[in-house]
Amino acid sequence: MIKNNIVPVDPDTPDQQTILQAAKIIGQNGVVIFPAKCLYGVAAKALDENAVQKVFDLKQRPKNNPILVLIPDRKQLKDLVVSIPETAQKLMDAFWPGNLTLIFEAGKHIPQILTAGTGKIGIRVPVHPVAKALVDSLGYPVTGTSANLSGQESCSRILSLDPFITAHADLILDAGTLKGGKGSSIVDITQFPPVVLREGEVSSVQIKSCI
Repeated sequence: MIKNNIVPVDPDTPDQQTILQAAKIIGQNGVVIFPAKCLYGVAAKALDENAVQKVFDLKQRPKNNPILVLIPDRKQLKDLVVSIPETAQKLMDAFWPGNLTLIFEAGKHIPQILTAGTGKIGIRVPVHPVAKALVDSLGYPVTGTSANLSGQESCSRILSLDPFITAHADLILDAGTLKGGKGSSIVDITQFPPVVLREGEVSSVQIKSCI
């Protein structure tokens, strides 16, 4: 049962009804706070401008800062990006699902609010059981940005969420204290050689060794 807007969820074997509840809210253009491997994130329909606008509002995020997306599996890539370079294939083989976000050239139909007008889109396949169950149940891309106000520290537990986010999220899935840390590494594979934009859970050495 939902108490306020926070629902406990087992981090290893999430209850199907809880996942379906969250999926229903996202399907109705709502915003859900969910656990990823290291930190809590904000999930909304990634290809719906109104839903993405809610994420920007919730995070008080500047419009020139793009938002990455989560997908169920790499099969969806062809519907989101212009091309999938060989280097991307190598990185996906090595690190997906997991904490590596790859930056692709976005398809022309991708909302500009999501890419912040850059023409590029960051994509990841999540590994955390709750995040995976959520995107699997939806079958379409959702936002995967961290659940914090822009410029503030990311959160590894629900009690650390900014009160504004707690109050305005439609649903919060509480999986307890997460691993914490830097979050996902980000690699821009629209350039050659690819550029590591942020070193996170996957080290630059691992990335360079792979490609």
